[in-house]
Amino acid sequence: MKLILISLILLAFSLSVSAQQTCSRTALINFQEVLVDTSTSQKGEGLRYHLEKDPIALSYLDKYQDGSKMHLENTILGTTGSLLIISGIFTSSSNGNNKRLMLGGISLLLANFLIAKTLDNKNEKYLNRAVDEYNKRNTPRIFFPATDGRSGQFQIERAFSIAKSWSF
Repeated sequence: MKLILISLILLAFSLSVSAQQTCSRTALINFQEVLVDTSTSQKGEGLRYHLEKDPIALSYLDKYQDGSKMHLENTILGTTGSLLIISGIFTSSSNGNNKRLMLGGISLLLANFLIAKTLDNKNEKYLNRAVDEYNKRNTPRIFFPATDGRSGQFQIERAFSIAKSWSF
């Protein structure tokens, strides 16, 4: 029981650290640092002023912002997992149903976390594409200090990514 509560606290802490990394992203424009994710709820809003000059880049920024909004499926999975854990804690059962409820809740929360991280990682391609399209036709160019070797691309952590390709 204590192990489960400690693991939930550690998971919540790791999620808050991940959120702080996202909010502090910067881009270099004309040798000045610009916040990519401003204090508004929209990710990538700090680049809107520059990307508005190019309609193609702006369309990719809009796709990026639409994809970074809260998804109903993630909310439902997270709420269901939390309710299962809470009901497992407060249910007294002699045949082990409370442990099954808690295990199911933890499994749902873990699956929800993996799905959300995967969607976020896949969504980053739209922001990269918006910057690439802008840099093709406009100046000053936009660069990201933390790169993976390619010019101006975000370094995306793939630790929790799940990919599936379909072929027919």
